[in-house]
Parts: sequence; C-alpha cells; structure tokens
Amino acid sequence: MKWRLPMDDYRPRIADAELERKLVVGAVLIEGAKWCGKTSTAERQAKSILYMDDPDKKEQNIALAENSPTIALRGDTPRLIDEWQLVPKLWDAVRYEVDHRKADSQFILTGSAVPPITSDIHHTGSGRIARLLMRPMSLFESGESSGSVSLTDLFNSPRQISGQADLGLDELAFLACRGGWPRAINYNDERALTLAEAYYDGLVNSDIVRVDNVNRSPLTTKRIMRSYARMLGQQTPYEQIKSDVEAGEGITISVDTIYDYINALRKIYVIEDAPSWNPNLRSKAAIRTTDTRYFVDPSIATQAMKLKPADLINDLNTFGFIYENLCIRDLRIYADAIGKEVAHYRDSNGVECDAVIRSDDGKYGLIQIKLGSHNEAIEQAVNTLNSLEHIINYDKMPRPSFKMVLCGNCPYAYRREDGIYVVPIGCLKP
Repeated sequence: MKWRLPMDDYRPRIADAELERKLVVGAVLIEGAKWCGKTSTAERQAKSILYMDDPDKKEQNIALAENSPTIALRGDTPRLIDEWQLVPKLWDAVRYEVDHRKADSQFILTGSAVPPITSDIHHTGSGRIARLLMRPMSLFESGESSGSVSLTDLFNSPRQISGQADLGLDELAFLACRGGWPRAINYNDERALTLAEAYYDGLVNSDIVRVDNVNRSPLTTKRIMRSYARMLGQQTPYEQIKSDVEAGEGITISVDTIYDYINALRKIYVIEDAPSWNPNLRSKAAIRTTDTRYFVDPSIATQAMKLKPADLINDLNTFGFIYENLCIRDLRIYADAIGKEVAHYRDSNGVECDAVIRSDDGKYGLIQIKLGSHNEAIEQAVNTLNSLEHIINYDKMPRPSFKMVLCGNCPYAYRREDGIYVVPIGCLKP
C-alpha cells in the first residue's frame, strides 16, 4: 500500500458535488459522525466561517448567536456555521435569512450531533435548508478502490464489465480496522489504527455525554457497543442485546438503558442501521421488518471488540461481518450520490439479501456480500440472489436491474454467463 498525502492536502469527496448542487436551495445542513470530514468539505466552498466550537471564542460565539443570531450570520456567502447545534435557534434564523434574501448559496451548517434541545426550533426548514449526510470516506475516496466498476452503470445492465483490484485479505483487514477517517488514511501503519482508537475513546468518554448532557457511563457505553458489534449484519432485538451484555459482563441492565445508549449513539451518527425492503412477493413468507445492525464505519466495531487486523485474519467468520459493514458503508455513500438508498431483505423462510439498492422510480439492484471469492462462496451468493428473485411478483413490480456478488478477496470484476456480476469492493465507485 502506498503512503498517503500529507494531512493538509484535501482529498476530494463524493459529497463535494452534492453540496454544490444542494446550495441552490439557499442553505445546506451537513450532518454526520465527528471526524468524518464535514468541516473540511464545507470549508472548500465557504467564503466566511464561524466556528461555534472554537475553544478560544466558544463562550463569545455562543453568546452572540443566542442574543443576536442575525449578526452571527453576517459575512460573505456561503457562510459556514460549524457545529451550529450548540445554539439551536440558529436554525430558524438561517431559514428566515434564506427566505428574505431570496438567493442561493447563503449558508452551510455542519453538525456532528442532533441538537439536545429543540424547543428553539419552530420550523422544519423545508424548501430552505437542504440536508446532506456525510460518512467516513469510502474506499474510492481514500484511493483503495480503482473505481473501474460504476454502480450507476450497473443499473443499465451492461453486457460486460471489467476491473482489477489489488486488495487481499491482509489489506482488507487493515482497511476495516483503520476505517474511513480522513486523518487516518494518511498512514498505512500502526499510526492509522491509533487514530481510529482515539476516535473511539473520544466517543465513549465524551461525545455520548455531550449529545444531550446526560452523564452516561463510558464502561456501559463500551459494553453495549461491544455487544452491538457482535450483532453486525443481524436483525437483533434490544432484548437480545441486553441478554448478551448481561451474559458477557455478569451484570444486570434494563432494556430502557440499552435503548437510551443506542439512541444517543444514533444522535451522534455512530449507529446507522439498514431498513427492511418490502417487495411484492409470490410466496406467503413474512418479511422481517426489524432493522439490520451496523455502525457507520467498520473501525468502530473493531475498536469495540478490541480487534486488530491480525485478529480478523485469524477469525474469518468475524471478519466476514466486519467486511459486510465496510461494504454497507461504501454502498451507502455511492447510493446517496446517485439518488438511491440501501436496504436489506430477510423473510421467515430464510431467504435474504445483504443489500438492496433502490430508488423512488422502482428500480433496484440485489447484492450479496462475500469476503472470499472461491467458487463455493460465489455460488452460495448466486443461489441466494436467485432464491429471492424467484419469489418476487413481477406482475406488480419490475425485475431487478442487476444482481451482484460484492466480494473482498477477489482480483477481477466480471459478468457471469447467467448475467450476475462479480465485483471486488476494490473496483466499485458511484
């Protein structure tokens, strides 16, 4: 793996174009996990900036925004208000200014948490403030994916695809533990893992408290996150997470406490579960509607379970779930960029699909995720995809635009004779 660029060099993000496009509304709110690059992306297009969380001016900035929000919004446009949620009344002030200025590209708001108090927010901002969700960097953004296979093109069912990936199991294990944190991608050694560890430590020791000023225990946070990490890719109810925490730690914890901590983690964009897909079926199978459990980045799971790259190599079963979380992260980033979303499918007959890329026009693609690329793994994934396709009622909905096996340790992208695509994660782009 190659050495990365110096940390002061900005790597283009997929969100760059989306931010520019959405600014026509007047204002854009960029949301997402801390450290994922929201501020750096916003700074590239901002003409003036107010850093609400600046340690030297924080009290002064908060006082100004509380007492005179319109003054805080003065400056060349687009004006960036970083960590706006520290003063929630800024939301209505931005909406008001957008309404009265009647111009595009006025404000960019960034926030790494949902506002703890919403009583000062009286309007939704619809039509005035667009939303943009950012996540840690995908492999295409960090340079580990060649981008030779486009998710957009797959919806056109191409007769042929081609591409080559240079990611073996060792590299994938490192990338999963490193995560997509912009600072960490500058390194390809232990320093990257140290940065991922620093993110996790900040999360459990302070971020989960700052979200709503509730004094949550770092130890309890770690216990719940470790259990959540063990449930990746599964539709695990909170009661089961409670049982897992109690069994592993020898303690008693309530379901309400589990819910409170998980809800707080959602508010700071650490947990991002996948919703269920509900197609029209020929069969009478009951579709399981519980969300599938994922973190916004696989490195959070490896930190929660104290796993290093070597540990993943020595436990390929666990590695498979971590790899699935990595793929879901990238698929979400790519799907957002092309106006689609990621869901999952599971039913009472055991038929499943790891990822369904769907859009409002009814088009969709079916994806099975496999860490390995040996014939048995590929055929198993193909059989799963075909099982789902065979029970969909095509009198009421279209056939899938594509079926794909998204593999890890796979050198080449290709289209099988049956039309199913086999694509390494190291070849994919939006």
